[in-house]
Amino acid sequence: MKDNFNIKIKLLNEFGKIPIKSHLNDIGYDLFSDSSFNLEPQQVTLVTLGIAIELPKNVGGFVLPRSGLSSKNLIAPINSPGLIDPGYRGELKVPLMNYSQLNYIIEKHDRVAQLVLIKTEDLIFEEVSELEDSERSSGGFGSTGKN
Repeated sequence: MKDNFNIKIKLLNEFGKIPIKSHLNDIGYDLFSDSSFNLEPQQVTLVTLGIAIELPKNVGGFVLPRSGLSSKNLIAPINSPGLIDPGYRGELKVPLMNYSQLNYIIEKHDRVAQLVLIKTEDLIFEEVSELEDSERSSGGFGSTGKN
């Protein structure tokens, strides 16, 4: 059984576009620029989307890179993943970093990132004096990798 929920969205200008999935079974919803942007080499450009959303309580939005844009053109959000909390109602923007040595043009309605929504539960951190042992225990950062 599906546990669906609605996301309220406001188009902030005539060029804002509702996020969509490219394929039926995708988890990420494509986010679109509302204008053209020149991404200069080694610089961050704040790309506007022309939309604002209202997330339900206990739902977080994660803004993630698009694999083609990052692997082919070295363009990716500088703060990936970016987190959208349920209380935020402002315009969604993506700070894109151009890691290449070439200018890159984002055209209006280009897919610039993707949005993944995650439902969470409230939790309580319980302070204890000892933690139970596990297979990794305190093996350290990277302890599951091979040498």
